Amino acid sequence: MGKPLNDTTGGDALGNSTFRPANAALLSVSHVEAPVVVPSSYFDDVLAPTLQRLRMQPGLLEKVAGVSERRWWAEGQNAADVAAECGVKALSEAGVDAKDVGLVISTTVTRPHLEPAIATAVHHGMDLPASAMNFDLTNACLAWVNGVQVASAMIDAGAIRYAVVLGAEDVRSMHEGTIARLQREGITRKDFLNEFATMTLGCGAAAAVIGRADEHPEAHRVLGGVTRAGTAHHELCIGDANHMRTDAKLMLNEGIEIVSDAFEGGDRLWGWRQADRFVIHQISKVHTRTLVDRIGVDPAKVPMTFPRWGNVGPISLPMTLAATAPELSRGDRVIAMGVGSGLNTAMLELAW
Repeated sequence: MGKPLNDTTGGDALGNSTFRPANAALLSVSHVEAPVVVPSSYFDDVLAPTLQRLRMQPGLLEKVAGVSERRWWAEGQNAADVAAECGVKALSEAGVDAKDVGLVISTTVTRPHLEPAIATAVHHGMDLPASAMNFDLTNACLAWVNGVQVASAMIDAGAIRYAVVLGAEDVRSMHEGTIARLQREGITRKDFLNEFATMTLGCGAAAAVIGRADEHPEAHRVLGGVTRAGTAHHELCIGDANHMRTDAKLMLNEGIEIVSDAFEGGDRLWGWRQADRFVIHQISKVHTRTLVDRIGVDPAKVPMTFPRWGNVGPISLPMTLAATAPELSRGDRVIAMGVGSGLNTAMLELAW
């Protein structure tokens, strides 16, 4: 049996900032790439007059952020439908029948409307039973990790047997709105830099199935993790359906502080630096290099997908995990490191 959710065995009194599921496991994780490739040079081309007027060099997205391309959904493609398709794919790979699912959580950030929950469309698209709960869980780029936490707790409580935690991000309209604003007369260098991070975003989908470890000894055990909050910085990145402004420098500096603090807690308790793979939220070249240097892990153990997918919000972590899964071996220790504007971080340890 696992330890209580607030267990602090190991000499580090972290209290409720640690969680230790007793009987939860990751059965499968799947992803879907959006079909339309949008190279960073596209933004340089459409914003060439602005860059020239501001005396800024093209190629910043690739040079500074390390993002060579990102993806869009095709015209007429509905992100919620793709999320449902990805959920069905994950169930098939897990060998779980839809009728046995007790919960689906949508962690999508780029919601096209406030009501109803995106999870309702996903529930319908997956043909889940009426007995299956469905709701949205949003917490910026951290939501997927939080979704796994919630699903694991509900499995431990005996409320459900299986949960699907998924999402599909669609940033095309946000990109189009950003381009239109940056093409206007009077845009300053500060205006441009405030919207720079928006152009690193991308579209994609991912889904994971969480079930009972005692019923699936072959699955990947959710061992537990650590959370940290730095909500004094909740105004550093604010976005809506068409506009996101980001203080990239402070987001980097303050984000690294809470992420490294959380990681140190996990390392003190469970020796995380000895893990085999560190799957982090994909943001940029600068964020990845800074984090790897700060926590002192081998860069070869940190898979990177942002160069060709960009930052796919909360779905970037499970997409990267799904892409990395074929390289993992039974018994590998995997640390999934989520972080989101707000600022918040949560990390999971998985026994592969």
